[in-house]
Amino acid sequence: MSATPATGREWHLVARPHGWPKPEDFALRETEIAEPGEGQILVRNIHLSVDPYMRGRMNDVKSYVPPFQLDRPMDGGAVGEVVASRSAAFAPGDHVLHGLGWREYAVLDAEHAVKADPAVAPLSTYLGVLGMPGLTAYAGLVEVASFKEGDAVFVSGAAGAVGGQVGQIAKLKGASRVIGSAGSDEKVRLLTEEYGFDAAFNYKKGPVAEQLKAAAPDGIDVYFDNVGGEHLEAAIGSLNLHGRITVCGMIAQYNATEPTPAPRNLALVIGKRLRMQGMLVNDHRHLQQQFVQEVGAWVRTGELKYRETVVKGIEHNVDAFLGMLRGENTGKMIVTLDA
Repeated sequence: MSATPATGREWHLVARPHGWPKPEDFALRETEIAEPGEGQILVRNIHLSVDPYMRGRMNDVKSYVPPFQLDRPMDGGAVGEVVASRSAAFAPGDHVLHGLGWREYAVLDAEHAVKADPAVAPLSTYLGVLGMPGLTAYAGLVEVASFKEGDAVFVSGAAGAVGGQVGQIAKLKGASRVIGSAGSDEKVRLLTEEYGFDAAFNYKKGPVAEQLKAAAPDGIDVYFDNVGGEHLEAAIGSLNLHGRITVCGMIAQYNATEPTPAPRNLALVIGKRLRMQGMLVNDHRHLQQQFVQEVGAWVRTGELKYRETVVKGIEHNVDAFLGMLRGENTGKMIVTLDA
């Protein structure tokens, strides 16, 4: 364990993006590292998470989480090593998962950290397959979409951290058919050849509705939405009677500067008696233990595959975030600070 330096670097939001964020909207700044107070720990971050929801926090609007403040450090999921502790719950050398990412060192109340055991799974997986994206996939399919054996499932953004897990969990739980959409032929091959999807298509190669109908001629029962827009409209068209939609994200609309049109076929919700529900992972923390037991076992046996796209160095945190918004990642986008 290396000695703690006197200063550390952290990313600040310095301008609110209009449309697509630009590198000049952010600044990497050096600050003094504070000593932990009573009940606090000092953590040297090892892996940082960048996630789609962070784009919404860059806007100064009221939402389910407060916006990032200008000229203040941003935050997000992180895994690191405790280097100093004034809490009985953690000792130096422990590894923890916490919410003060986008920086090299973090001082936080110990109650806001949970232990991450590298003997159980690689530390980076606590930000992805066994972390917030994994629980999102599990809860969104099992609880929000009320998945049942025999359902046909369509997942958009299926090669991302959440989508890839949704499709695999559906297969492992007895889906009759799983279809995914992705933005490249390489990702489509990953879905069918490695993740076990029954069918997948490149949404850039033709109308989503036509490609979905070809991939699911008997329709779908569940749509897990990470994209919105054209994908949501296509899914509504293909959903069977009493179909369910989990709205997890709408990445196609996050950087829009004008209002985006709603699906033109929303009236089908009535005749088909569809259920469409938005989800936030924090509403489903009661499933955490069940999720880790079930999905952790699949990860250990190799039944559930996962990918990570790793960017090295805190100086590339913004590059990783922008790349994730452009779909350059396969699986979870991770920024690793370890040499």
